[in-house]
Amino acid sequence: MSNNQHIRSSFDRALESLQANMLKMGGLVEVNIMDAAKALEDRDLELAEKVRSRDKQIDDLEEVINDGIARFIALESPAATDLRLLLSILKVSNNLERIGDHAKNTAKRTNVLLQLKNIENSHTSLRRLSKDVQLMLKDALDAYINRDAELAMDVIARDTDVDELYTGLFREFLTYMMEDPRNITACMHLHFIAKNIERMGDHVTSIAEQVVFVVTGEMPKEKRDKADNTSTDVSLSTEL
Repeated sequence: MSNNQHIRSSFDRALESLQANMLKMGGLVEVNIMDAAKALEDRDLELAEKVRSRDKQIDDLEEVINDGIARFIALESPAATDLRLLLSILKVSNNLERIGDHAKNTAKRTNVLLQLKNIENSHTSLRRLSKDVQLMLKDALDAYINRDAELAMDVIARDTDVDELYTGLFREFLTYMMEDPRNITACMHLHFIAKNIERMGDHVTSIAEQVVFVVTGEMPKEKRDKADNTSTDVSLSTEL
């Protein structure tokens, strides 16, 4: 093996290790998304605590990845294609960490909601929203592994569905609050959870955009549609 081949082999092993940690991180995040929703629906404080503990593993993996990338750049002077891959891993892991934080925040509300009035069908709706985001994340990571830009673009498009579901939930919570002021506190907490899940979808979309960047060398040119109009919809303001 020539010296150049040896260096290339060393590069590839380092990149594979970074990607393996990123995918491990992604797997933990997927589990936390659904466990946070299940803990909320089942009022399971033990499962909620597992989500919070698992988030520490996610944070630790991000730190390992960040340190590995910094060391790789400092010591190896990567070529442009390798640097593009490194930057994508850095951004994907950052988005995964943020999704993990949102899942943790959802789990933290379990204890509070145990003490409040149950809002009919709310937990089922939130679990459906979580499932949609979890499937988006699974496909985004699969797209990354397989360098599948078409699948990544499909994930980006599906974020619109998540936004629409979130807006529907927001309207439902407003209705419950107007019908009975005793629902206000519980609905405010549930809205906070729904917004956390919607933000998870935004971060998954950013991961999918990185797949397109890795494959094509460019970020998606099409402007991402946002179906969450809760901050600008005048009708919502009048309802309040």
